[in-house]
Amino acid sequence: MFKTRLLSGILLVIIALVTLISGGNLLFGTVLIISLIGLSELYKVFEIEKKMLGICGYLFALGYYILLYMKPLLPGNAMDWFMMLFIGYLICLMAIMVFAYPTYHASQAIAAFFGLFYVVVMLSYIYQIRIQAGGVFHVWLVFICAWGCDTCAYCVGMLIGKHKMAPVLSPKKSVEGGIGGVVGAALIGVLYALAINHWGNAGVQVWEYAVIGAAGGAISQIGDLAASAIKRNYDIKDYGKLIPGHGGILDRFDSVIITAPIIYYLAAIL
Repeated sequence: MFKTRLLSGILLVIIALVTLISGGNLLFGTVLIISLIGLSELYKVFEIEKKMLGICGYLFALGYYILLYMKPLLPGNAMDWFMMLFIGYLICLMAIMVFAYPTYHASQAIAAFFGLFYVVVMLSYIYQIRIQAGGVFHVWLVFICAWGCDTCAYCVGMLIGKHKMAPVLSPKKSVEGGIGGVVGAALIGVLYALAINHWGNAGVQVWEYAVIGAAGGAISQIGDLAASAIKRNYDIKDYGKLIPGHGGILDRFDSVIITAPIIYYLAAIL
C-alpha cells in the first residue's frame, strides 16, 4: 500500500511539474479534465453523475471553461458573461426539477449547482494564477500551501499533538498539528521566495510569500476537513479510485480546491 501510494505521488508530482512549467493550453486542458473528473466524483456522492442534473452540470462546466479561455476576447464586461452562464445553469436545473418531478430531490439540484462552483470554478484558479503576471512563480504557492501544510501538520501532530482540532470529524488531527502546518507553510513560502529570487531573479517580497503561505495553509486545512465532512455525511471512504493509494481527484485535491482562489487574490492584492 505504501509503495503504491508513493509511486502514485511521484507520478502526480511529475504531471504537476510538466503542466505547471509548460502552462498555456497543456495546463488549461489538464485542469479542465481534472475538474470534470472531480465534478463526476462529487455528483456520484449525490447519485446524479449519470442523470440529467449531472449531464447539465458537465455541459455548463465545459461552457465555463470555454468562456474562461475566450475571456480576453469577450465583448463588454467579461463578468457579465460568467453571470449569465451561472444564472442560465440555475434556470436549467430548476427546469429539470420541474419537468422531471418528482424524479429529483431539491438537495440534488442544490448539490449540482454547488458542484460547479466548488470543483470547476475553484480548480480553474490554478490556470488563472498561471496566466497572471508572475504566475509562473505564484502558481506553485497553491501546492506549497496545500501539500506543504498537510505534511508539516502531520509531522508536528505526530510529535506533539495533544488537543483534538475536530474530534468527531477527524480524530487524528490536532490543534498543535494545525498550527505547525500554518507555520510550516509560511516557512516553506519564505524558502521558496528566497530560492526563486536567487535562481530565478523573481524579485518577489519574502514577507509576502510568508503571509500567503500562512493564509493558504490555514485555508487548506478547512478545505481538507470540509471534503471529509461531505464523505462522513454520506458514509463513503474515498471519492474515487482513480489515483491508487490516494483515492479520487477530490481526495487528493481537496485542500488545493479551496486554496487556489485564495492564492490568486492574495497574489493579485499583494
